[in-house]
Amino acid sequence: QVQLVESGGGLVQAGGSLRLSCAASGGTFSNYAMGWFRQAPGKEREFVAAINRRAGRTNYADSVKGRFTISRDNAKNTVYLQMNNLKPEDTAVYYCAASRVLQINVVLTTDHEYDYWGQGTQVTVSS
Repeated sequence: QVQLVESGGGLVQAGGSLRLSCAASGGTFSNYAMGWFRQAPGKEREFVAAINRRAGRTNYADSVKGRFTISRDNAKNTVYLQMNNLKPEDTAVYYCAASRVLQINVVLTTDHEYDYWGQGTQVTVSS
């Protein structure tokens, strides 16, 4: 069973940048497809970005395309979310998720496909 711990959240002004990290332990990290989701107050959790096991394929929500970049370092058991040109509507708790998959090229974009979740990290963007 894999454990996930997010870090890197904080308060930033609109137009600024943050990089979130998610450190995994307890499993063979390269066996897991990874994703980032977020949940704003009063809203449902939504997909942000996802990456396959070996970092060759990614997928993004339309709202973050061109601004956010997901990446992973399997040697460090860590997945990242680089967030640029942040907007107030990006304010949310950001969650890292993992799912053990057999296929190398699988990218998962819905939350029910993920088995493991981190505790979340708060991102607040001021206008």
